[in-house]
Amino acid sequence: MEFRIIKSPSPGALNILLRRRGSGKSDIAEPVDAVGLIQGKMIDMVVAADIAEKSVGVVVEDIKGNCPQNMILLAIMGDTASVESAMAEIKFKLKEGYHAC
Repeated sequence: MEFRIIKSPSPGALNILLRRRGSGKSDIAEPVDAVGLIQGKMIDMVVAADIAEKSVGVVVEDIKGNCPQNMILLAIMGDTASVESAMAEIKFKLKEGYHAC
């Protein structure tokens, strides 16, 4: 899996993500200080979303590709500390062999 964090995302970068959100929502309820981006196998991205939402207060969105049914990456949005924490937790739990309880 590949991981990236955008701190203080520009309006343009945020707009790109918002237009491709799988939920179809056009806005975000809270201000976004950072966006964590994860790309990998579908199974790993679903597990990563589960880990992120259970670990800290972040919003997780699937980001679609050119074909609407293709999820190409996850966007983890929230304040910088929460996004960094979620990304670290995902890396740790996937490395250890995550089992949802």
